[in-house]
Amino acid sequence: MSSERPGGERGQAPLWSEPGPLLGHVAVAVFGVDEDDRICYWGSGAHTLFGHGSAAVLSRPASMLFPTPPPGSLDPARWLAAQGRTLGYWRGRLPVRRRDGTVLECGFRVFPLTGAAGGTVVMALASRGDELDRVKTNLAFLDSLFETCPIGLVMLDPELRYVHLNQALADMDGVSIQEHLGRRTDDIMITTDGGEHQRLLERVAAGGPPVVNALLGLRTAGRPDDDQVRSVSWFPLSQAGDTRPGVGGLLVDVTDREQAIVEATAGRRRLALLDRASTLIGTTLDVRVTARELVDATVPDFCDGAVVEVVEWMDEPEVFQPELPLFTRRIAAGTVLPPPAPELVVGLEHVTYPPGSAIHEMLRTGSPVCVPVDADFMTRTVIHQERARLLLDSGLTSLLIAPLIARNTVQGLTMFGRSAARPPFAAPDLSLAGELASRAALCLDNARLYSRVQDIALTLQRALLPTALGASPFVEVAHRYLPGSHITEVGGDWYDVINLPGGRVALVVGDVMGHGVPAAAAMGRLRITAKALARHREPDDLLADLDVCAQEAGIELATCLYLRYDPTTGRARIANAGHPPPLVRHPDGTVEAVDELLGVPLGVGGVPFRTTETELADGSVVALYTDGLVEARGQDIEAGMDALRAELSVASGSLEESADRILERLLPEAPTDDTVIVLARVRRGRLPAPPGSVTAP
Repeated sequence: MSSERPGGERGQAPLWSEPGPLLGHVAVAVFGVDEDDRICYWGSGAHTLFGHGSAAVLSRPASMLFPTPPPGSLDPARWLAAQGRTLGYWRGRLPVRRRDGTVLECGFRVFPLTGAAGGTVVMALASRGDELDRVKTNLAFLDSLFETCPIGLVMLDPELRYVHLNQALADMDGVSIQEHLGRRTDDIMITTDGGEHQRLLERVAAGGPPVVNALLGLRTAGRPDDDQVRSVSWFPLSQAGDTRPGVGGLLVDVTDREQAIVEATAGRRRLALLDRASTLIGTTLDVRVTARELVDATVPDFCDGAVVEVVEWMDEPEVFQPELPLFTRRIAAGTVLPPPAPELVVGLEHVTYPPGSAIHEMLRTGSPVCVPVDADFMTRTVIHQERARLLLDSGLTSLLIAPLIARNTVQGLTMFGRSAARPPFAAPDLSLAGELASRAALCLDNARLYSRVQDIALTLQRALLPTALGASPFVEVAHRYLPGSHITEVGGDWYDVINLPGGRVALVVGDVMGHGVPAAAAMGRLRITAKALARHREPDDLLADLDVCAQEAGIELATCLYLRYDPTTGRARIANAGHPPPLVRHPDGTVEAVDELLGVPLGVGGVPFRTTETELADGSVVALYTDGLVEARGQDIEAGMDALRAELSVASGSLEESADRILERLLPEAPTDDTVIVLARVRRGRLPAPPGSVTAP
């Protein structure tokens, strides 16, 4: 063993590490005693505690550190060293004498070390007894405080992650101590203040002023349905020793005292849910999509499961009669509960509720009701035993049933369910459910009325469009009509092929601007008028008559193209009222547009129509169409016309195949507007004379 001095002496590495948190508050003297009971090591802490410098004590008897014992008593230094050598480790208290002569009591820890030369050195660690007592008392107090204090205590690191907390706070949060550690405060404490509390904590962590007794409304990850109010105090933690800085906190549950804040917090949550629902519900005029949006807006924020059912009325008017069974169709459902809950909510489409059910009671009053899932509810409301068993096994313990009523018409109902893990529905939940149901009912009614108008318009349109086109041995026709997507209403596109005397054939295509029933009715009026007049009018005169018809019917704008083909001459007479021009594919594959005259649309009035004439070679293909084929959003109509010309120029095979290919290439997605295309391949020829007729010599 070398006699060089440890710790604090120049050029020597210390034998002991820098003081930690405890040693930073309590002075510890470290010294060594050799086999001759002389001091062989002297640390800086020994200098502080005893007052002697290293030069004054090294190689001197260790007895100089202790008061002179009474006659006949053991030398304290020799006795201390003997304890270390014989016991291997000893701790206890002895009085020591400082350099200035004062005597104080110190606590000792002694143990032997074997030196490099084989000798034994007894190392002693000493500290003042009163300082040790103070630290022990503080530690005992802190341990007791964390174990028994009813106030939530927490230590956060600079990133606001949980480092230490007591059981009281874990109980308040509904999350175990272990599950807290390493997580951020905003993972556990869920507030509705737009992040203001979190920003406050960040300011404290950055060294800002402490926050004392601030009131905070929140929910926690472990109690997501319980509104709480806490009085919170936050203060920055100073760095001691090798500990990290951070934030300390005291949290007191004052929910009962601050019930008004609880109610305000719950109110903000309800408003937030309503605001979110108003954004989610009613984005389309589709009944099923609207119902799905209501379910998505409420599960899981408001409930654990929800269903939406529409009433299937047997007769009009749609009046609820409480003495009759109620038949509904489930159109949307969802749940976050494990099986068998999913089977319960989605495994049934048609539902029957007997008279006297909870559903009847709810519809009779027109107000939402809360019902427990118990034997009485099963008996009165659930007809099938299998469904009753599923409901009991699903985990749902309470239901909130709200009517879907709009414009004094019962649209259906919605049911929200909660499991035992959530609090039962209360009066504020009834109000919220009623508001959600009212908004959803209005959206459903709009969707329902829109669907009815759409059905009427579609029915009218299908009735007015030709079911069978005229047939001729000299004109082969392929035609397609594509209705617009569900985003748009029914349009006014129409077309017809009319047989005329002398083997002639008329091709007509038109488009009434607008959508819905008015456009469909106007389309039918023009089509019927054109069919009736085609046998007796030249093309320009026919358009003039249609123009008068449009003005009398209040049709503000419509386009029409009329082409009459004579197979005996191969010539076609064409009149156009503002419609896209026909395209002609010649037998050599070239395509040209007959666009010498366009004319004004029907309904404008005051402008005469003209006729142009063109010769069609045998085998030519004429294409008539509406603007839905060549005009797309974000694309110039000329680009659409060029695309149609290109497809016609390479068309091969039958007209039916060509029509399908053109639609596939020009409309790869569902069209946003009604679309018509008519392809006609013309042949020259003459009808045979009827039997008994006399031909000219």
